[in-house]
Amino acid sequence: MARVIVLRHYGCETVGAIGDALRRSAIHWDYVSLAESAAVMPDAGTADGLVVLGGPFSVYLPERYPWVRSEMEIIRKALSRGVPILGICLGSQLLAAALGSRVRAASQVEIGWLPVHLELAARDDRLFHDLPESFITCVWHGDVFDLPAGAVSLARSRMTSCQAYRCGTQVYGLLFHLEMKQEMVATCVRAFEPRLRLAGIDPASCVTEAARHAAAAAPLAEAVFDRWCELVRSGRRERMDQRRARKTK
Repeated sequence: MARVIVLRHYGCETVGAIGDALRRSAIHWDYVSLAESAAVMPDAGTADGLVVLGGPFSVYLPERYPWVRSEMEIIRKALSRGVPILGICLGSQLLAAALGSRVRAASQVEIGWLPVHLELAARDDRLFHDLPESFITCVWHGDVFDLPAGAVSLARSRMTSCQAYRCGTQVYGLLFHLEMKQEMVATCVRAFEPRLRLAGIDPASCVTEAARHAAAAAPLAEAVFDRWCELVRSGRRERMDQRRARKTK
């Protein structure tokens, strides 16, 4: 069975719709929370893929969040092995930093169920090729990044020039939260209510917007994450074929 490591940073930010896709594809996953003091470094050398979730932290403050360095090490190891990687929000920022890009505070936070517009490059992308040119999804971030060298921008929003990117053929960073389900939004709103109010955002409106838009976003999430899971499965098959070929020589 294929196995994926999921780097998790905050209790309410779970795999969501990604987990549904992993289950459909019979891919096992393990949560690893290096942000917790008792966490143990996972053996990233045997995993078939890596998912890096979101969280209320900043990549550019490693002195405040020392586990960032450990996660960057895991991401770089996965990059060197050529396994599929999926970074969500903070995960896309950590991935961008591991690829050599600058991560910085945005001019203002971008939170809500907002339109995301696909770039031309998304038309023949393995994950996004037949999605609508524009769709509404959950956006919730205060930091942004420069597009990594050699990467392709796949999506943008009104406030943010790069909402998704692909590096190579198997590495993806999504700043928006396509994995978010309605019940996840309600849980995150309760967890981050003081932060939302400080940013001038009505927490109740976030829950109302989720009730209005989450169902329409679900089929898009299913398509994107099922396709990413197929990258994991096909990559595992290729590695197993290569091992068998070496043994027969």
